[in-house]
Amino acid sequence: MQIGSNSFYDSSINYTIKLNDKEVLVLEDDELRKVKEKTPYEKLQAQEEKEAKETDKSSQNKLSEDEKRLVLDLQSRDSEVRAHESAHQSGGGATGAASFSYQQGPDGKMYAIGGEVSINIQTGSTPQETIANAKAVMSSALAPADPSGQDQAVASSAAMMIVKAEQQIARQKQEELDGKDIYKNTNSQTSAQDDTTTLDMTA
Repeated sequence: MQIGSNSFYDSSINYTIKLNDKEVLVLEDDELRKVKEKTPYEKLQAQEEKEAKETDKSSQNKLSEDEKRLVLDLQSRDSEVRAHESAHQSGGGATGAASFSYQQGPDGKMYAIGGEVSINIQTGSTPQETIANAKAVMSSALAPADPSGQDQAVASSAAMMIVKAEQQIARQKQEELDGKDIYKNTNSQTSAQDDTTTLDMTA
């Protein structure tokens, strides 16, 4: 049964006084000012997060000092691996999705201990395009702060592509020059013959 409503001291706070089942006065906030209740999904998600934190705390408490050190090492390795593969993907080459190999820690969580990103090395339709593709591959391969041996091998392959494409460009330029030289030589020989050829004209 609602008795009435009023405000004390702070006019921005609304409340309602009601009698509960035991006929005791109960002070309640105004319904309009109540915080919106969480949806069932939000409640479940909050409960899962709470349980995960509690499980994490209890499992951390149960771990020995060696196990705790191992967990810290695995966490550090996981961060390094993910940063390394992320650097490959942001390097500018034609990279695929990162894939990881995992190890379960003493705390029951899975940690990434290795990873790889596929890099697509394509020759272009022109030597210049091949050089641009290879440079992008080199950039991706060497993007991490500490490139692995495999990263350096990929970068070396891309560097070889660049050398071959540059040789092709040099060959094309030489062929163009040779073509001009042949034309020039042919021209000069013809004009030289013209200079030396005399015609006898009779009247």
